[in-house]
Amino acid sequence: MIIGVPKEIKNNENRVALTPAGAAELSKRGHTVNMQTKAGEGSGFSDEEYKNAGAKILSTAQEVFAIAEMIMKVKEPIEQEYSLIRKDQLVFTYFHFASYEPLLHAMVKTESVCLAYETVERLDGSLPLLIPMSEVAGRMSIQEGAKYLEKPLKGRGILLGGVPGVMPAKVLILGGGVVGTNAAKMAAGMGADVIITDVNINRLRYLDDVMPKNVHTMVSNEYVLRELVKTHDLIIGGVLVPGAKAPKLITRDMLKTMRPGTVLVDVAVDQGGCIETCRPTTHEDPTFIIDDVVHYCVANMPGAVPYTSTLALTNATLPYAIKLATQGWKKACAENLDLKKGLNVINGKVVYKAVADAFNTPYSDVKEFLA
Repeated sequence: MIIGVPKEIKNNENRVALTPAGAAELSKRGHTVNMQTKAGEGSGFSDEEYKNAGAKILSTAQEVFAIAEMIMKVKEPIEQEYSLIRKDQLVFTYFHFASYEPLLHAMVKTESVCLAYETVERLDGSLPLLIPMSEVAGRMSIQEGAKYLEKPLKGRGILLGGVPGVMPAKVLILGGGVVGTNAAKMAAGMGADVIITDVNINRLRYLDDVMPKNVHTMVSNEYVLRELVKTHDLIIGGVLVPGAKAPKLITRDMLKTMRPGTVLVDVAVDQGGCIETCRPTTHEDPTFIIDDVVHYCVANMPGAVPYTSTLALTNATLPYAIKLATQGWKKACAENLDLKKGLNVINGKVVYKAVADAFNTPYSDVKEFLA
């Protein structure tokens, strides 16, 4: 198969979809890997390293898209890339369709095959291609939250871990999944007083067993959250419904009950956000303030640490990319249930129900295309 890896062009997105090691693994199996020049530069990988791994270097994204049977990306295609995607071309990337309707319509129009990293799902419900970036984003949420709690950045002016004789900051984490767990580890390690909320009591039991003593668990509901937001300094939104929009757990009116300088970090923003007042921001302009509450809503947080993120992402995606390249998407998805759940759009039809439901779009059963 001919695989194309274009350079990411989203604001401050320095990740790349494939490391030189990944390119070597595909090349040695007889596949052709075409990298756009400097695609790996932001992650610390040179064109020379890709050449040595067996990849070919092409000058433009147009060339990469024109020749590739499978496009591997990190972030969803943006407007100037829509016209480069063609009928029957497999696009393997993070799409997060439920958060942005124009992207869905654009991909439907291309009649391409859209296989979304974020909905590839194992039988146990885990999301193997979302986990590594959720781990990065969860840990970064505390790193960024601690920074924006500083007074010069309009935060409360509180040190996350406190000092002897002074209480530490209070951190509230919405969701006990991968993001929430990693955020809690970081916050606890820095000495903060942490509460994780979730609706799954079994998950809370597990977290209660494995987390250090400065991490506490509570069942999530509206009443509990309304009380907690009044006293917490840093609030992390880490709620996920696979493929669908995130539920709005922090509402507009709750902001008025928060203390000035409270910091909100909505890691779920690329799925619509779980904080009502959040909207996607960029690494270039990451925050905004409403009712004296600082909002940090960068939609590609792991892009700020691209070396770590690119290695972690390729570790997860490569086994699936090899299956797709070796068997073709139809056979690979028919035989591998994880990949089958990753299919979102096929030849102009929406085949992932949560995405179709998000915008009242007609839904087609994926089985029609895999028969």
